[in-house]
Amino acid sequence: MVNGFVKVAAAAPVTEVANCRANIRRIESLMLEADKRGVQIIVFPELSVTGYTCMDLFAQDALLADAENALLELVEKTGKMNLLCAAGMPLAAENRLFNTAVVFRNGRILGVVPKTFIPNYKEFQEMRWFSSGNERLSDTVRIGGGEYPFGTDLLFSADNKTVVGVEICEDLWTPVPPSSTLAMQGANIILNLSASNEITGKNRYLKSLIAQQSARCIAGYVYASAGFGESTTDLVFTGKGFIAENGSILSETERFGMENKLAINDINIDYLRHDRLVSTSFASQPPNGVAGRATEIRKIPFHITPYSGKFDRQVDPYPFVPSDDGARKERCEEIFNIQTFGLVKRLKHINAKSAVIGISGGLDSTLALMVTVRTFDLLNIPRENILGVTMPGFGTTGRTYKNAVSLIKSSGVSFKEISIKEACTQHFKDIGHDGHTTDITYENTQARERTQILMDLANRTNGIVIGTGDLSELALGWATYNGDHMSMYGVNVSIPKTLVRYLVEWTANHETDEKIRTTLLDIADTPISPELIPANDDGTINQKTEDVVGPYELHDFFLYHFIRFGASPKKILFLARQAFAKKYEEAEIKKWLQTFLRRFFSQQFKRSCLPDGPKVGSISLSPRCDWRMPSDASADLWLTVD
Repeated sequence: MVNGFVKVAAAAPVTEVANCRANIRRIESLMLEADKRGVQIIVFPELSVTGYTCMDLFAQDALLADAENALLELVEKTGKMNLLCAAGMPLAAENRLFNTAVVFRNGRILGVVPKTFIPNYKEFQEMRWFSSGNERLSDTVRIGGGEYPFGTDLLFSADNKTVVGVEICEDLWTPVPPSSTLAMQGANIILNLSASNEITGKNRYLKSLIAQQSARCIAGYVYASAGFGESTTDLVFTGKGFIAENGSILSETERFGMENKLAINDINIDYLRHDRLVSTSFASQPPNGVAGRATEIRKIPFHITPYSGKFDRQVDPYPFVPSDDGARKERCEEIFNIQTFGLVKRLKHINAKSAVIGISGGLDSTLALMVTVRTFDLLNIPRENILGVTMPGFGTTGRTYKNAVSLIKSSGVSFKEISIKEACTQHFKDIGHDGHTTDITYENTQARERTQILMDLANRTNGIVIGTGDLSELALGWATYNGDHMSMYGVNVSIPKTLVRYLVEWTANHETDEKIRTTLLDIADTPISPELIPANDDGTINQKTEDVVGPYELHDFFLYHFIRFGASPKKILFLARQAFAKKYEEAEIKKWLQTFLRRFFSQQFKRSCLPDGPKVGSISLSPRCDWRMPSDASADLWLTVD
């Protein structure tokens, strides 16, 4: 493996029905191409040596003997290739005919897996020719002059890290597929040799089925189906190939082509292992199979050679933000509703009729205000009961001030402006600060003054303070303890900064008022800043957050892989290099990764006393819900990125 990845391929060669020699030449050609590209595991379609549509020819001794000889020739000719291969062929044994997957590597057959469930309906009447693997009598089968492991209880294991299980076509469509049992017994990559014909709507259903099975098994799933050249007497086969991982389709071949097809991608074994470790329900399943399956498993060792070829997997630089416009709009609407109904429940529970929110003219407070407005509308509480407070300070710029005022007034909520300059100046005198040195005391004084104002206004109006801080700020600890860190309910607490901007833009696109839409879009375009340091001479923002802590797109990427998958710094760096290769040099990524890790560990104390707020996605840092960590844990192990 390279950084915990295994390179796999689903291959669909052009088929000549009953021409075994022509078929193995194409199989060999695809194996050679895959081997050159660093593939470590490859799967071919069901009965790929003979073709799936031979029908009564399967009962011909000539075809069965030729298939066996051709398979042995293929194994020998590919002996120098460093990839595990599963190819399909009919095999006569025990006075029965079995539909099998022959698994081989480096010129040696490792084992033979028979199909378990044999269909007998309409277009697929395999029971006419084949018997179920459950009916086998022996644990071995003879091919040529050799005796090889035979059964549905076989797993192919590379140092117990990459463990491969095999099922064949119809097996996947059953209520409890063999892959479910194989996964519970350790398989983390499932190969499916298939021959699935094309009918209207079937491809969409099949794709969903593969994705779902990979999710249930928390596994990689590599599916190869019979392709062009199969008989079209009654059916059409197009060579579908899919590579899935834990619910996501990573790659698929084009349909309806007349050429050999090859889908290649990288399965993340580390992440599959992580999800199995943290999913206690997965481990609590019966370990020895179900429904009369084998109670013991036979593990057949094989060697997996590290590849040095191209990394084929596309790494999403924005894991929190769907790249597809339609999916992104759907995600934004869903999140906005989760935020809203979280706040609805809180207000109804405490019978609050008012809310106070500080509006800075930035992204986070804007989103929080839009959520609060929607909540009050749902509860039929007048928007005037929301008090929007703008609190200009030493670093407030004209642009953000103007946007804050415009947003409050155009939203129909009550407006209040309280300058914090005089109060902060008095406080500086009280504590012996010169009021000019822009240190951490200078900054935090302003944040705490604003929070005090909001809390006291909430007391006066019998309402609650709506928190505005987001997930990215919590991860970095980019909040003043008992300042903007504190609220009575935080609606943004599990939304990363890279997604907040899209949510504000989504809200703008759903507004009918042109003035508020213009304001929202300008806020979305404003540089991120706490504005605690005086502005530049030209009135523009002087203190840009990303200049200090680093780009939020990197930090959100680090956060996702660190929390969601428990990835090591080395792996996160590897993935970030792939995702941001055209934007950041490796040294810069590494610098900001160390910044993220150092701050994440040192700032846990702020997350340990986090106010309530709704979880909206797979990542949350709530100490009551998702993330429990000592505030004084050492970061030394993680800071060693190399």
